[in-house]
Amino acid sequence: MTLRILSLCCLILVASCSAAGDDRTIPDVAITDSAIGKLRVTTVVRNLRHPWSLAFLPDGRALITERPGRLRLLDGPQVSAPIKGVPKVWAEGQGGLLDVVIDPAFAQNHRIYLSYAEAGPGGGGTAVMRATLVDGALSERQVIFRQSPKLSVGHHFGSRLVFDRTGHLFITLGENNQRETAQQLDHLQGKVVRLWPDGTIPDDNPFVGRGDARAEIWSYGHRNPQGAALNPWTGQLWVNEHGPKGGDEINIPQAGKNYGWPLITFGINYDGQPIPEAQGSHADGMEAPIKYWVPSIAPSGMAFYDSPRIPAWRNSVFVGALALMHLNRQTLDATHQHVTGEERLLGEFGFRIRDVRVGPDGALYVLTDADDGRLLRIEPVATAPATP
Repeated sequence: MTLRILSLCCLILVASCSAAGDDRTIPDVAITDSAIGKLRVTTVVRNLRHPWSLAFLPDGRALITERPGRLRLLDGPQVSAPIKGVPKVWAEGQGGLLDVVIDPAFAQNHRIYLSYAEAGPGGGGTAVMRATLVDGALSERQVIFRQSPKLSVGHHFGSRLVFDRTGHLFITLGENNQRETAQQLDHLQGKVVRLWPDGTIPDDNPFVGRGDARAEIWSYGHRNPQGAALNPWTGQLWVNEHGPKGGDEINIPQAGKNYGWPLITFGINYDGQPIPEAQGSHADGMEAPIKYWVPSIAPSGMAFYDSPRIPAWRNSVFVGALALMHLNRQTLDATHQHVTGEERLLGEFGFRIRDVRVGPDGALYVLTDADDGRLLRIEPVATAPATP
């Protein structure tokens, strides 16, 4: 495979989208400490406007979304102009163009999937479009999912997209800052939904055939799940979600299960008062998280590390932290289902980390959420090519 996107032998800045807002106070190549030794942090791209998601293509190129509504293609040192055919997005508050993933059969069909906030009667909600990427433009566009009803005034869209091993597409959905909806099975707020890639509903979804529930729903009782990834060892979906003030969580959503929000939580309201509906942190019939954070780190993108490139990072899951501004590494036990420890990386840089992915070269790639956001490459110094 020719990894054009990853040809960073000189480990220097290789691309810039614009001059506006460029911040030279943080070097383009920096060294930081970690539990496995020193890491090299290299700026690959500067001045992305609130980038939200990164997806690598089979040929080594990558797609990057920017929340105001731009999709760009990164090809070696070149960042494309905005790709044509992106849907109109509702770039209000936390909304805009959000996740991007490629079809499991992308090499044959060239399909990609975009999640985004769209406006409608009553407010905004999450939608998902699939399209074919050909010659730098999107064609054969089809909206395969729309959250309903539309209730958001600019908050809690969720919006991560994950394919499982059998071709189902999971979509994480925030409760639009309307707490009660997370428990209402006739609403698509505060849910994880499971679809086929064309938007049709699998016959074995847990609420199929129930007149009081949406058949799309896989699990419910979620608040604002902005990170999700498929565990490569177990094949299970993992989701992280924002709590209120405290109580961020990692969950492993199971079919038909209730993950409690707002009836159980480790958090409180932002004004310091208890969540009115909360019954505590545990209750019968509701699932406790496998990991929670108090105080909140504000988790976003999520990636399991299973590359032979950096053995010391195997059996780990990485989570971007927005509020506490670091890259969070969770170590896992031998079953790959339980968290055993935590390491916080890159905190000295003050980056709000929105997304994290493992590149084809085994390095970590993270997006920083800012007006002048960056794409960073992270790897141990010992395994990095020497700077000439």
